Amino acid sequence: MLQETIKYEKIDHLVNRQYEQEQMMLKTFNEGHYTLENPYVKVNPYFVSPLTALVMFRTEESVAATITVKGKEEAGNITHTFKAGTEHKLPILGLYPNYQNTVEIKLSNGESTQIKLQTDELNDMPHQATYIKTTSEYMQDQIMFVTPSGDSLAGGYDYRGDCRWHLVEPFIFDMKRAKNGNILIGSNRLMKVPYYTAGLCEMSLMGKVYTEYCIPGSYHHDQFEMEDGNLLILTQEKDAKTSEDMCVLVDRNTGEIIKSWDYKKVLPQDVAKSGSWSEHDWFHNNAVWYDKRTNSLTLSGRHQDAVINIDYETGDLNWIIGDPEGWPQEMVEKYFFTPVGNGEFDWQYEQHACMMLPDGDVMVFDNGHWRAKNKENYVLNRDNFSRGVRYRINTEDMTIEQVWQFGKERANHFYSSYISNVEYYRDGYYLVHSGGIGYNHGVTCEELPVYMDLSDPENKLNSITVEIMDGEVMFEMHLPSNYYRAEKMRFYHEGENLTFGKGRVLGEIGKTEEFETGIPGVEITGELIPAFHEASVVEEEDRIVFEAKFKRGQLAMLQLERGEEEHRYYISTSAKPFLAMCVGTFQPKDDRTVTINVNKEGLKGEFDLRLIVDDKKYESGLKLKF
Repeated sequence: MLQETIKYEKIDHLVNRQYEQEQMMLKTFNEGHYTLENPYVKVNPYFVSPLTALVMFRTEESVAATITVKGKEEAGNITHTFKAGTEHKLPILGLYPNYQNTVEIKLSNGESTQIKLQTDELNDMPHQATYIKTTSEYMQDQIMFVTPSGDSLAGGYDYRGDCRWHLVEPFIFDMKRAKNGNILIGSNRLMKVPYYTAGLCEMSLMGKVYTEYCIPGSYHHDQFEMEDGNLLILTQEKDAKTSEDMCVLVDRNTGEIIKSWDYKKVLPQDVAKSGSWSEHDWFHNNAVWYDKRTNSLTLSGRHQDAVINIDYETGDLNWIIGDPEGWPQEMVEKYFFTPVGNGEFDWQYEQHACMMLPDGDVMVFDNGHWRAKNKENYVLNRDNFSRGVRYRINTEDMTIEQVWQFGKERANHFYSSYISNVEYYRDGYYLVHSGGIGYNHGVTCEELPVYMDLSDPENKLNSITVEIMDGEVMFEMHLPSNYYRAEKMRFYHEGENLTFGKGRVLGEIGKTEEFETGIPGVEITGELIPAFHEASVVEEEDRIVFEAKFKRGQLAMLQLERGEEEHRYYISTSAKPFLAMCVGTFQPKDDRTVTINVNKEGLKGEFDLRLIVDDKKYESGLKLKF
């Protein structure tokens, strides 16, 4: 069966679509007579954050406006005062889903009004926590934000466990508040499976993207804002045989890569393997932290059970925290620590979210996956534990002491074989987020929870976020899904909570690797791609995204052709087991579905898109102009 032509769609970049929408809103506002009693109102003004709204009106005199998003009880009110003016363009944050929200606006001259904002149902985020233990006095107007690991997308929850913020696009991995009040989070544009995206986005909690920083090797896992505003971003060399083993420093204003660190230059790739190690993903760098005190980078390598520290200037290795079993003896003697102290001590395994504390201590989420270097000593997940842990290191005598932990006492009920994080507020005051809990028929699952068959009602996901202050649990929230990290923030900050103007796309995604040789003996059918492949093309400003279904192991090649000029892109249809699926958000529901990106860099002219499957070449019916 043939299809008439494959499905084709052209999509403008989100920053352009948001700018067009913003211009339309401002035009309507400028041409209308909008007052406090009759304001301009737009729910989800930037398409991706449905629990937000924009309210605009004018006043004759310069006054300050205070907004209050009414909670379901008074303690749930979200309040913020904006600076005085005569034109008021107020970002509204903290709406409830599927609810008629009340927003009160009070002016400094005593005038006030209330408006009603109806929101829609959420389809990809729990409305409420399954368990919440805290107080409104403790949380006040702070929100616990979580970022995706599976089908549930980014969200934010208040002291009652009610969802008050949500993104409907898969912005993924770490979410941090920048010094200017905006948030930094991974792009929603997948470049390569399983979860490598175009780059890092700076955006408002309203969902407006101010900048997308594109990286040729793509973004994954984590980022760190330097004192001067430049950004450390985790990546890998584009089209290399290994992954997740590089960090780059990106200029905040231009998107230019200023500096890079390649861990292959300081670490052997085939030693001290964790149970999830693979030749391709030998290190699996899932966190980066800059320490100004020592001018160094601390990095978490899940697949060597190692937290390493390297010199910022030279990239030279300073030290390694981890079980020394399996490492070369000369490295053990030079870089590893010896445990000391009278208290309990455990090494960390397949850890996440390392951070350096002000006094030089190191905190990390110890997933504990396998909890051994030798396969004979591996521990089943059901018998294991995960925890937040704080180590005190002495780099003079190379000793290490465990000075605090939380989670081991909860045994497998707090166990996450992947993802998760810790946060430090002050000594004795910490967040520990166990984000990757899974149960298979009531028993802690042995596979990564992201691979569990959730159509089976007996398979359950959970994440537990805890805050501990001086030994007392002040906050505990359970959500019925897995979440990469948790971060507590307030909705509003003292800077500009929303600025108008067109967003930027900086940096580059690079040129797509081509297959150098053609496939001999291919039959040119002249026919359109068979319908059972369900082929489709989405064209964006800087790339095309081709998607189709194939049988496992089929030979497939996407080709752009113009006369004698051919550009060939190999399509892998073999099953790929990812042993560290930190984010399954982009995984297709049908495992026969394959997606390939072709970046426009290096292409010029009009090309026919054709597909080779096994020994036959098919037409797409599309001509693409670059």
